[in-house]
Amino acid sequence: MAESPLRFRRKQVHAQLGLRERGIYLLPNLFTTAALFAGFFAIVQAMNGFYEQSAVAIFIAMVMDGLDGRVARMTNTQSAFGAEYDSLSDMVSFGVAPSLVIYVWALKPMGKLGWIAAFIYCSCAALRLARFNTKLDESDKRYFQGLPSPAAAALLAGLVWVSYDNGVAGNEIFFSWMKMKWVAWSVTLFAGFSMVSDLRYYSGKDINLRSSVPFVVILLIMLSFVLISYSPPEVLFFVSLAYGLSGYVLWLSNRLKQSN
Repeated sequence: MAESPLRFRRKQVHAQLGLRERGIYLLPNLFTTAALFAGFFAIVQAMNGFYEQSAVAIFIAMVMDGLDGRVARMTNTQSAFGAEYDSLSDMVSFGVAPSLVIYVWALKPMGKLGWIAAFIYCSCAALRLARFNTKLDESDKRYFQGLPSPAAAALLAGLVWVSYDNGVAGNEIFFSWMKMKWVAWSVTLFAGFSMVSDLRYYSGKDINLRSSVPFVVILLIMLSFVLISYSPPEVLFFVSLAYGLSGYVLWLSNRLKQSN
């Protein structure tokens, strides 16, 4: 039986990235499984009405997702299985879980508008991951094309968490005129369409952790930990929002430079 073009393409990408075609390594896949579990746990908690736990679980999934690849590279245990497993885990943790959490929390009373927005986000996350997997060998490593799915999930989870922390429910009115469900609807569509856009987002992959840095960098890192520990929901949400907007700012900056 002839090999399918998709499988042949995957083999090419894996070969260029130095991934082993066979082999399942325990350590990095433990982190991937932890991320998958956190995403599933977020869905279960949202179904039971525990939205704060859902939001926290998605952020935990982000941490686990960031560690699995680094652990694999540090221990030289990269594999084709690990790459595919990580992608499927990302779809659950950063695609399905955030869309269901935001739907149950705020979008459900909107009827069709609500579940359509949640589906658009979920489908955009799938398209974003598919595009990322097929362009691993040819994209600029300094930038992501489109908003990364973990950052989009952080934006939705951060909105739920910061609202819950301030006593604002998904069906409430705040600032005396604005309904939270419309804010959630807008943020969901913004995150979804940003994932499949051609906007560039800084990846940070060109940062060399082994190089020396000025003393002020260490102070800034320490300050960031202090800010996050002081008010995790607000800091994480606004950092996610700032990163989500950074692609538009970079695009506008480049357009202004070209016009001048």
